[in-house]
Amino acid sequence: MLIRILLCLLLLVANFQLNAADKNSSGGFIDVNVYPYLSDVDYDNTITFNIGAKLKNRFSYFSLTNLGNEKGEAALTDLNTFYTEQNIRWQMSEKSPIDLTLQMNFRSGDDNDRHRLGFRWRINDTQIFNSAFKAINLSWSINFHLKQFDNVPENVWQMEHVFRMTFPIFDNRLYLAGFIDHTFNENLPENVPKNPMVGEVQLGYRIIENLFFITEFRVNEYRRSDVNNMAVGLEYLIKW
Repeated sequence: MLIRILLCLLLLVANFQLNAADKNSSGGFIDVNVYPYLSDVDYDNTITFNIGAKLKNRFSYFSLTNLGNEKGEAALTDLNTFYTEQNIRWQMSEKSPIDLTLQMNFRSGDDNDRHRLGFRWRINDTQIFNSAFKAINLSWSINFHLKQFDNVPENVWQMEHVFRMTFPIFDNRLYLAGFIDHTFNENLPENVPKNPMVGEVQLGYRIIENLFFITEFRVNEYRRSDVNNMAVGLEYLIKW
């Protein structure tokens, strides 16, 4: 199972490298994260890969895909769950910090996919904040997923924060990045917080060339126990 997945990832990387050679993409990246160690929740995601690309006419693409373990199994032994977010974004004008967004979520299980419409505010690209964020090498955006299409009757919506900070003092070998999702208006069990949060904070250090050592602190308030988890692993990054 694991070998087949890794082969698929290699084919995916090769395909995107070829596509990057043409004029449809003016830049992008792929990173593959493998986590052989999980501290508390053994069925959390153990492989994650992210893809981003700048497209023509102010469009961009970003996706993340998580692959997870069978509960009770050691890391990377039986990857039988998945979750993916596919994002298409359109910048409203050349200098605008606002993007219109479409997010499509697919996951293992039945009748649980969802799609969202909204807009993203790139705070660091907003003129009044640009200098301050640039001075500390920080990018921060908030995606307001205002309309959700799924199989639940309530009108659920979400705020998604995404950030990344680099440290030139360490020759840009070190970075801090992550996301925080806040979901509102869900009908949830009593022992789950009213507006649950899911978040990850990843600290990465470049060991050599495109290979990074990573450690990641995770919070998932949908879990009724073991809300927190720590993951340790490696990341391989390709840019074009």
